[in-house]
Amino acid sequence: MPEASPRGTYLVIAETLRNEIQAEGDREALPSEAELMDTHRVSRNTIRRALKVLEGDGVVESAPGIGWRVVRGGDRRSLAERMTDVIQEDSLSIGDAYPSEAKLCERFGASRTAVRRVLAQMEGNGVLATVHGKGRTVCALPTHVARS
Repeated sequence: MPEASPRGTYLVIAETLRNEIQAEGDREALPSEAELMDTHRVSRNTIRRALKVLEGDGVVESAPGIGWRVVRGGDRRSLAERMTDVIQEDSLSIGDAYPSEAKLCERFGASRTAVRRVLAQMEGNGVLATVHGKGRTVCALPTHVARS
């Protein structure tokens, strides 16, 4: 990476890999971690964090003895996109309760850590608000979900 990203270098790499996977629809396996380290000029830890993000989103999976391979089929949207789309899919309005962490983990087959990361992002973007003891509520509709 030529310079550090304020968003997190591993997130930038994860998004780059996601875009490459989508552009190359027939790709079966990812390059080795060593090759990814050379390509992106970052540490193994940064590459592994990026791969864990993609794994949490169901885009790639670790194949022991093989490396990382692309998961075929399923939803290719990021976990953040899928969790944001819950507002429209569940017909939620401003002030409505947003599903719990446990329900989101079950719904998306994602880890609690991945779900919490996206919830924090949604709160930071002003889409959700947390009320202690009551959970999260919708406080703004995402622009691509906005209703007329």
